[in-house]
Amino acid sequence: MKYHNPVIKGFHPDPSICRVGEDYYLVTSSFEYFPGIPIFHSRDLVNWTQIGSCVKQSDQFPLEKVQDSGGIWAPAIRYEKGRFYVTATLEYYGNFIISAEHPAGEWSPPVKVPMGGIDPSILFDGGKAYYCTNETLHPGVEEITAAEIDVNTGVLIGEKRSLWRGIGGGFLEAPHLYHIGDWYYLMTAEGGTNFNHMVTIGRSRSVWGPYEGCPFNPILTNVHDTGKEVQCSGHGDLLQDHRGNWWMIHLAIRLARRTMSHLGRETFLTPVTWQDGWPMVAGNHKAVLNGEGPLWEEPKEPKEWKADFTGTDWEPEWIFLRNPLKDSYRRGQGKLRLYPSAVTLRDAGTPTFAAIRQRDFDCELFVEYIFAPVRDGDEAGIAIVLSSEFHYFIGKKRNLGQNTLVIEKRAEDFYQTPYQEPIPDGKLRIKVKADKEYYTFYFAAGEEPLREICRASTRFLACEMAGKCFTGTVMGVYTASLGETEAVMEVTRFEML
Repeated sequence: MKYHNPVIKGFHPDPSICRVGEDYYLVTSSFEYFPGIPIFHSRDLVNWTQIGSCVKQSDQFPLEKVQDSGGIWAPAIRYEKGRFYVTATLEYYGNFIISAEHPAGEWSPPVKVPMGGIDPSILFDGGKAYYCTNETLHPGVEEITAAEIDVNTGVLIGEKRSLWRGIGGGFLEAPHLYHIGDWYYLMTAEGGTNFNHMVTIGRSRSVWGPYEGCPFNPILTNVHDTGKEVQCSGHGDLLQDHRGNWWMIHLAIRLARRTMSHLGRETFLTPVTWQDGWPMVAGNHKAVLNGEGPLWEEPKEPKEWKADFTGTDWEPEWIFLRNPLKDSYRRGQGKLRLYPSAVTLRDAGTPTFAAIRQRDFDCELFVEYIFAPVRDGDEAGIAIVLSSEFHYFIGKKRNLGQNTLVIEKRAEDFYQTPYQEPIPDGKLRIKVKADKEYYTFYFAAGEEPLREICRASTRFLACEMAGKCFTGTVMGVYTASLGETEAVMEVTRFEML
């Protein structure tokens, strides 16, 4: 059956997956955004629904001071004896384990693991649990290290042992251990999470090694893919479905402009076969956009996404920068009220900014709101954010006693206001139409028809432009002030098509 990649679009990197019967659960990195570690459910591997997040208690996961692309990353999810376990790395804290009986419910407080390195993973095997990271026991040498662990306390049982040093591709990370048949397999990522990214694998008769490398390594990479539709494939997790077929879930990017992508790393699905006891990726070891594999359900086109402000609960897709301040938001009775903060998108803090991940290159965001500025510097509107130094804004702003519609573009030390005009009080309607190359901005006051006013290149929100950027563009409502103000942003419609 044919299907399309990515199976989860937008900023969803470092995927990990587990199966319980005929149900599949998947987690991805969240970095500086909160709630952390989104979790998805599927019955068919191609149609995924976010059912919540694993990290929802801000006091247990301090993100206040994390930098761009910091925070929480590279989770791994596993299921053992009626309980789900997720392990990941938290900046400034280290590696941790959380668990839950129901993945959409409450997760336990974090258990700290006294093991260095990043990208942790757990193997449950024979009544024991093994914990592995890319910690090095030999200075100057890249390697994967493991130890037996008590997953409930985080206490290591016995000594840490070096397992494998990869194939020499550099940036050895993302280890996952599997016990399949008579072999233990250790799958890793190498090459750095950019255009040289790859998946490599080794195997051993013992969990402790020695591991021999696959003669076909790397088993997944798009480094030599001249088609340039998919790049940076790597950081994978193996899975056998309930029908006996094998798959790899992994990250990759789709290119927008030349070698640039503003959506960031997305979640791909690739079929796997076995040759001489080694997992092999079909299609010359490459990830593709148009896949074909032994699926049992047709992929469904995603529906439009609309926020429902009649209740007080946030839909699981909403995210906030770092640990959000609850007093900055009020939901209910058909409105979302946002209270301006002196913390801006450029600050390493918590601005008043409620967003969702950009769902695809081609999409439309529509927002309807009311905002009556009180003091100079009061502003409210839509922000498209890649990082603190790379973002666009369209909205209402008060300057020198006059209310204006402004579009602002920031790319590091480059700042531009390509459009501004005086606007009246009352309701505002703003639409952002996105494609691979541009964001096109539309505006209307009151019930006037929407009119196109400006467009901006996606180039300056590309991860490659920002440099070391592990996230992707998010789009949301934002309000700020220079100090205390009585102004309030009231949003009545927020929808992405």
